[in-house]
Amino acid sequence: MHLAANPSHLEAVNPIVEGRARARQRILNDQHRKLVLPILIHGDAAFAGQGLVAEVLNLSKLPGYTTGGTIHFIINNQIGFTTDPSEARSSLYCSDVAKMVEAPIFHVNGDDPVAVVWTVDLAAQYRQEFGADVVIDMYCYRRHGHNEADEPAFTQPKLYKQISTHPLISDTYLEQLCRDGDITPEEAVAFKDHYRKTLEDAFARVQEEEAEHARVVENEFFSNADRIDQPPYSFHPVKTRVEGSILERVARQLTHLPETFTPNPKIKRQLEQKWKTFQNSSGIDWSFAESLAWGTLLLDGIPVRLSGQDSARGTFSQRHAVLYDNETRERYLPLMALEGRRGLFCVHNSMLSEAAVLGFDYGYSLDYPQMLCMWEAQFGDFVNGAQVIIDQFISSCESKWAMVSGIVLLLPHGYEGQGPEHSSARLERMLQLCAEQNIQVCNLTTPAQYFHVLRRQMKRDFHKPMIIAAPKSLLRNKAAVSKNEEFTQGQFEEILNDPEPAESTRRIILCSGKIFYELLQYRREHDIDNTTVLRIEQIYPFHRNLFRDYMENYPDIERLVWCQEESKNSGAWSFVAPIVEEIAGRKPFYAGRDASASPAVGSLAVHRSEQQALIEAAFHG
Repeated sequence: MHLAANPSHLEAVNPIVEGRARARQRILNDQHRKLVLPILIHGDAAFAGQGLVAEVLNLSKLPGYTTGGTIHFIINNQIGFTTDPSEARSSLYCSDVAKMVEAPIFHVNGDDPVAVVWTVDLAAQYRQEFGADVVIDMYCYRRHGHNEADEPAFTQPKLYKQISTHPLISDTYLEQLCRDGDITPEEAVAFKDHYRKTLEDAFARVQEEEAEHARVVENEFFSNADRIDQPPYSFHPVKTRVEGSILERVARQLTHLPETFTPNPKIKRQLEQKWKTFQNSSGIDWSFAESLAWGTLLLDGIPVRLSGQDSARGTFSQRHAVLYDNETRERYLPLMALEGRRGLFCVHNSMLSEAAVLGFDYGYSLDYPQMLCMWEAQFGDFVNGAQVIIDQFISSCESKWAMVSGIVLLLPHGYEGQGPEHSSARLERMLQLCAEQNIQVCNLTTPAQYFHVLRRQMKRDFHKPMIIAAPKSLLRNKAAVSKNEEFTQGQFEEILNDPEPAESTRRIILCSGKIFYELLQYRREHDIDNTTVLRIEQIYPFHRNLFRDYMENYPDIERLVWCQEESKNSGAWSFVAPIVEEIAGRKPFYAGRDASASPAVGSLAVHRSEQQALIEAAFHG
């Protein structure tokens, strides 16, 4: 039995349990989903009130997320903290939300333990037979308040007068057993005494073990810290480059279709062009680099899972991880047909949910760390709907829960003049959560960097969640391509040097992500020869030593600038500025949008004006 760590945020743990169960089914090759059983224990008010309950129920029959049925056990004590059912739900029963998936719902009296056990047995049989969710609504009461210090009579005086005189289940059940002749009164007393002693002995044993653990921790200089059984974070590079012959094998598989398959004409032209550019080494684009990373990992025996809204095709029609025959709509996954593949490639279009799906994939990553587990938001701002999973679990999985996850979050980000809804992945929120090397936050600029960072995620001897500000316009920006040798050589670089460094640098512009290409274009158009642009590819953990080395290479600079396209109260400015000032000995000049309540403006003309102004400020401010 595995107990999932449950935060105070009620039902947030539900999708994580489902993801962990699915991962264990994968590990056991449990294709019929009979060997691993997820059980979710709910409160009545939470089951009716929390939207995640409905989201997880909706996952229950979806191909990429089903676990073969879950037993939902509702402890229905008829009160939510101090809130009566009439104030807590609009339905007659707290369990009515489960009707959406036609799950059988058993209502059982908690004062009848035999009936409860019989119902649980029936529910388990149903789940095993039909592979579907089943709900048990145990109607009972809460003898104490919300906790032992709470006084429930303040708000429910009549109810708690009744509860105070209501006999204990243990007493009524033993009386029944004695009446039926199943046990004598003497045996009943002996049984209760034995059970109480068993609990007290277990409690004492746990206290002893905790005290011993505390002494060991103190002796090993780990006081006031959780010990995680993995090495600490390190910037030490790992080998992520691949041999040219392997890269070519994956590239050929991705661009050549079976003769019996009829592709969409547009996709056929795209694949032909990708193969041509690969042969000429004239530039691998973002999505092709992503597929190359996956393919090479599969050859290494590392499985890959991608999950998200419309992820198979890609929101921007860039990925096409699944192809459909133009005549029959038969599915074809090029990576699954890769010769020599030793890992499984799974890509799933999720339901239109963020919290439940991210929670599911996070849970999957906990129990199957050998798999590259990726969750993709349709746009970066969609992660707002999953923030509870990031706050409660992902950002603190080691320090709070003593668990390890290597999940990767792809959050499409970039100011393209599309308005406030789909511009920002709110990197500032993610960076506020960063401490103690808990997560990685990246804003990359080249396909090769993306290739190496995905492979690095699975090649190191430790795991950390990684948040990537995925691109939008860079997917098709002809400047944002990488040559073949960048995949067969090199490694991931936390900071990238200027590809065209100035001969005599007087100004350094620091930036991250897409804005780099606009700065580069402006510098070329205006023939500026005294400015070097450095890219911070990994914002956290910030590679301080590498940045210090770069600064020492430019001792004569007159101006240090941080340029970002996000508003001043957004993006990386507030996080990066103090670090840069500490290392460089000067506060960088800010070149970017003013602080704003909205992530972006709603007018394309205003957007372009702001963008031009911040780029000019980076070079002349």
